[in-house]
Amino acid sequence: MIAVSFGHLLKLQKKINYLSRKMKNYMRKIISFMHLSLDGFVAGPNGEMDWIKVDDEIFDHVGKRISEGDTALYGRVTYQLMESYWPTAANKPNASKHDIEHSAWYSKVHKLVLSKTMKEADLPNTTIISENLSDSINKIRQQAGPDILLFGSPTATHSLMKLNLIDGYWLFVNPIILGRGIPLFADSKEKIKLNLVSTRPFTCGVTELNYTVDRQ
Repeated sequence: MIAVSFGHLLKLQKKINYLSRKMKNYMRKIISFMHLSLDGFVAGPNGEMDWIKVDDEIFDHVGKRISEGDTALYGRVTYQLMESYWPTAANKPNASKHDIEHSAWYSKVHKLVLSKTMKEADLPNTTIISENLSDSINKIRQQAGPDILLFGSPTATHSLMKLNLIDGYWLFVNPIILGRGIPLFADSKEKIKLNLVSTRPFTCGVTELNYTVDRQ
């Protein structure tokens, strides 16, 4: 009787483990979308990003994946930069195809902003996350929907990395060595196993690396 009971418990535990893994696969994933230098910096010492290469080939490729999302994640500084440009970008006389398309997407997408100082007030279609970061992000990850891209935002990225809340890295490696600046993997002390999903070189010299975090 004891052996049968133990066997039954073992099967039950295996089933629980299987369902747990399956649930994780259905969770929304937080994907860090970042441009970086060959030596791993996402910005210069003073936040400079004038070294980042983008062109129509990259815009078209990136736009396809971005358009599939219904939620965008930003840190405060990046969000404020986005707000200063994208809401009216399509209205400018010299608006490019990318300006028009991304402006339309930005206006309809739900925006999540990590900030301890901002207030929601009259911000349209925007949610401010200022506390209980781990619980707040996990609740969002457990909702139905496509992956959520974290646009740039190195400070927010570092905070989420420390809490093991980044599920993938969508990186665009630029052909430049900065030597110093803001690193993507700041204060990273633990090994994180990654699975390479895809890679693509662009004519301008940028290389796309698309990874998911191995949580097995």
